[in-house]
Amino acid sequence: MTLRPLLSRSLHSRSTQSSQLINLISDARWKYQIWTSRSQDPFLNLSIEHYLLQNTPRDSTVLFLYINKPCVVIGRNQNPWLEADLRVVGQDAKSSVDSKEAGIQLVRRRSGGGTVFHDEQNANYSVICPTADFSRDKHAEMVARAMRGFNARARVNERHDIVLDQGELSAELPGPDTEDMHRTAYYSDDEPSLKVSGSAFKLTRHRSLHHGTCLLGSDLAMMKKCLRSDARPFLKARGVDSVRSLVGNVFSDSVKGDKDAFMRAVRDQFRVLYGLNEGVTDSRILRGPPDTDDSYRNPDHLLFAVGNEMLTAVENGMAELKVGTPIDWVNVK
Repeated sequence: MTLRPLLSRSLHSRSTQSSQLINLISDARWKYQIWTSRSQDPFLNLSIEHYLLQNTPRDSTVLFLYINKPCVVIGRNQNPWLEADLRVVGQDAKSSVDSKEAGIQLVRRRSGGGTVFHDEQNANYSVICPTADFSRDKHAEMVARAMRGFNARARVNERHDIVLDQGELSAELPGPDTEDMHRTAYYSDDEPSLKVSGSAFKLTRHRSLHHGTCLLGSDLAMMKKCLRSDARPFLKARGVDSVRSLVGNVFSDSVKGDKDAFMRAVRDQFRVLYGLNEGVTDSRILRGPPDTDDSYRNPDHLLFAVGNEMLTAVENGMAELKVGTPIDWVNVK
């Protein structure tokens, strides 16, 4: 008999939180905003990202961090038949023999770029800023700087991706400037670098989005399995093909770290880049549901964790992303 009142209060609380968060997102006073998702739903996280792109103030700069459960995310202009093994990706638990493959979703994002694999050991970052201030390297360098706190081999390459150089450290040669995010002391012409972060972009008249992946400790064998298409030799399409790269993880037996520490480092580098004070600590705001009292607002930026409170605001965007997923396509076994 008490379930209905409790459910009503829960729904009312979520609705109230949603409206408060929506008001904060669009509040022109907050030129800098940092959001971290508590959800691992790729449809929800990509829809929150799109909502932030469309609704944050025009002169604001926004950092959004999230981790998705296993999925394959293709670019806006890509053909899924050429980019993924649809016998593996997009299958539900009942149709998959391998339990590790169960529930690996296929998602088409709104930005361009190539196909990427997400899992719980891959961190994703998005930076939204005024188009007039946009640079393809600026925020890749910010993330590489955070990454170098764990792995000194990280640098930004000519494609605006982050790679790990694989050469041996030479005591005879002077190392590059530690602030130069495009060179490391481990570069070698003989050893190809390993890609750990790919970027994609979406530019509009007033707002621009740069988002990227960060392979921290991802299942590279599963990635290879998902991103292999047997149909590639037999199909021609007008879509954009992914650029194939050798990949690796930031963390290893010799390079220690964890995803929470890495995401904290990215938030710290965002603050450094824009001269922001820490104010409210990350640990306080991220350990529970968001609140909207003044104690969660720093003098110069917002810091919030977000999740299902945004469902109402982004439900149309989620529905849009789910149109044309593999359940609607011919499934070849």
